Amino acid sequence: METGGDTNAITSRQKAAPRPAPRSVAVAKVITKDVPLYLDEIGTCTAVETVQVQAQISGQIISRDFEDGADVKKGDVLFRIDPRPFEAAFASAQADAVLAHATFQRQTELRTKAVVASQDYDVARANAMKADAAVTVAQVNLDYCTIRSPIDGRTGIRNVDVGNVVGPSSPPLVTVQRLDPIYTDFTIAEPDIPRVRQHLNGPSLQVLTEAENDYIPPRRGELTFIDNAVQPGMGTVRARATTDNHDRGLWPSQFVRVRLILETLKNAMLVPSGAVQIGQNGPYVFVVKSDSTLDLRQVKPGQRQAGETTVIIDGVKPGESVVTRGQLQLAPGMKVAAQEDKASPAGGARDDATVQ
Repeated sequence: METGGDTNAITSRQKAAPRPAPRSVAVAKVITKDVPLYLDEIGTCTAVETVQVQAQISGQIISRDFEDGADVKKGDVLFRIDPRPFEAAFASAQADAVLAHATFQRQTELRTKAVVASQDYDVARANAMKADAAVTVAQVNLDYCTIRSPIDGRTGIRNVDVGNVVGPSSPPLVTVQRLDPIYTDFTIAEPDIPRVRQHLNGPSLQVLTEAENDYIPPRRGELTFIDNAVQPGMGTVRARATTDNHDRGLWPSQFVRVRLILETLKNAMLVPSGAVQIGQNGPYVFVVKSDSTLDLRQVKPGQRQAGETTVIIDGVKPGESVVTRGQLQLAPGMKVAAQEDKASPAGGARDDATVQ
C-alpha cells in the first residue's frame, strides 16, 4: 500500500520529466521561376537526307576513293568504273558526228544550187542531229564512270570492292547520310493534339532532344512537321523536329527522349518533388509555420520539372517552407526544428546553359 510520501515522489518525478525535443525536419523554400509547359515523348532520329549511291552504267570498279564512315562533300569521288570502253564509245560518237556534219554541210551547199532533193537534205540534217545526241549520250556515260557523292554527309559501309562488276541493277554501292541537322521523329497522343494545336499559330515550338543514356546534353530544335491525320489503330499523330547535330552526337535510328515545349509558365511556384505526398484526400505538403508547427496543406500539383522539382498550382505561397523528407513520421500541429535541406534541388526548368 502506497504511502503519502511515495505519492508525492511520483508526482514530483512526473513534473520533472523533460518535454520531448522538437523533431528535426529538412525543409526547402517554395520558389518561383519561369518553367516550360511541355509534353514528353519517345522518338527516333532520322537523317535529313539519305542517298543510296547506285551505278548508272555497267563496268568494273577500278578504284575506291573513300573510307567507310568518312565525312564527304557533295561532288567528292567515291568510286571509279573502268572508263576505257566509254572513252572509245565517246571517240566513236565524235567521229560519227564529224562525218554527219560534213555530209550535212555538203547537202546544204547543194541545196542552195537546187541540185539535191529536199528529202536528201532532210535526212542529212537529221543524221547530224542524231550524231550530236549520240555524242551527248557517250559523254554522259563516260562521266558516269566517276561516281561522286550527291550530298554532304557521312558514308556507311561499302557494299562492293575494287574488281567487282556493277551495273544499274546492282545493289547500292554505298549509302550516304546527311547528319547535320538531324530529324527527331516522334508521335503525339490524340488527346494532346488540341493542346498542341492552340500553340501552332504562334512562334515556332521548341523541341528538346536527349539521348536515352544522357551522354550528351539536351539539344534544342524546332517543330517542323505535324502529320495531317491520326494513325489508324494507333491514336497518335506523327510529328518531326529539326535538331542541330553539329557534333554528330545523334545517329539515325537512335532512340531519344523528346520534350515538346508548348509555352512558358511565368513565375510558377516550385517545390522539391519529394515534398509532395499522396494522402486519402489527395496530394499534400507539410508547411512549417512561423511558430515551428506543421500545417498539412492540400495542394494542386502541376508538371514535374527537370531537377526533381514540381510545379504547385495552388495550396502554398512563395517563400513558405515545406518538409522534403520523412513525412510519414509527422502529424499536423507537431512542433519541429526546421533545417535547410542542402540536397534539395534549387531549380525547376532545364537550364539553357546545358542545352546545345
